[in-house]
Order: sequence, then C-alpha cells, then structure tokens
Amino acid sequence: MDVVIIDAGGANLGSVRYALERLGARPRIARDADGLRGAARVILPGVGAAAPAMRLLRERGFDTVLREPTVPLLGICLGMQLLFEDSEEGDVPCLGLLRGSVRRLAPAPGLRVPHMGWNRLRMRGDSRLMAGIEDGAWVYFVHGYAAPVTGNCVADCTHGTSFAAVVEQDLVAGAQFHPERSGAAGARLLHNFLGARA
Repeated sequence: MDVVIIDAGGANLGSVRYALERLGARPRIARDADGLRGAARVILPGVGAAAPAMRLLRERGFDTVLREPTVPLLGICLGMQLLFEDSEEGDVPCLGLLRGSVRRLAPAPGLRVPHMGWNRLRMRGDSRLMAGIEDGAWVYFVHGYAAPVTGNCVADCTHGTSFAAVVEQDLVAGAQFHPERSGAAGARLLHNFLGARA
C-alpha cells in the first residue's frame, strides 16, 4: 500500500514515519502536491503553528488537492486542526474539510497550557479508527489549541474543557494526540487507518 506523509514542516515527520514502519508500512514523503500521486493513504502530521503550516501547504500546492480527498486522509496534532474551517492561532483559514473553528485552550489556575502529557480518551460512539481502543485509553498530547466537540468527534478529552481528540467523517480523520508517541493505543489507531476503506 502506498502511504504518503506530507512534509508540512512539522518536527514529528520522522517519528510518524518510524511508527508506520513498525506496523509494516513503507511510507514515502511528499514535499509537494505531485508527491501525492498514486497514494492509497495520506497523513498530514504537524507540530508548530497554523498560519505558517497553511502558508506552506498553499506554496507547495497541497491545499487544493487536500480539499477534495479521494483516499483516506489522517491529520495528526496540528495536521488535524488544519482539517477544520479556521484557526484562532494566527486567525487563518484552514482546509475546511470539517466544520468548526480551532480555538486556544483557556488557561486556568492549576491548568497548564499548552496541554502537554498523557490524558485519557472518552469514546463518543462507534468508529472504525478507534476500533480495539478502550474507553479511557491513555494517549500523549502536545497542543495549545483544539477543535470543538461536534458531530464528527468520535473521542474527546478534557483539559479544563472538553475538546475533540479524534474526529472521523467519510474519508477524513484526525487525532489531536500523537499516535506515534502513544504506545499501544496510538499504534492501534495507525493500524486501523492503514486498513481504512477508500
């Protein structure tokens, strides 16, 4: 299977690649839209800020192709946030594949923002992406912004307030946490994505 990881300038590119290789995949890296040709699965990872990431996607022609996915697409961390309509981080329009706006996590006494570390998932219904992952599974987060809990949210998490931890809608899916750093639960999510139906 041809699994393609988009180089959107994120620092987690290598760790996502290694996580997929541990599952038996042989991913390739796409540095422009032409690199997506022939892909059976596409992963949009990201660590950083929304505005420069969207600028890079536009400059490399990814934004146009990604807005009309024909194969399963998985956004990870910032990559998941870019699937939504817009982000408060830099006040930037995003890909618009999912409805909703990404907002900054609100700081509060005793609450650290950005949200960094392990937290539990709360399942919100049936999901192909979450098959075999138990309610309450621990996963690893690093983020200061988050997407809202809407109809496409299949698992949420709470850090001061609830936010979308995993989203799934048709060919489009996203994980706010880092599956490549989340042990068995993260490996299972990636395994499920590799087996997703086009």
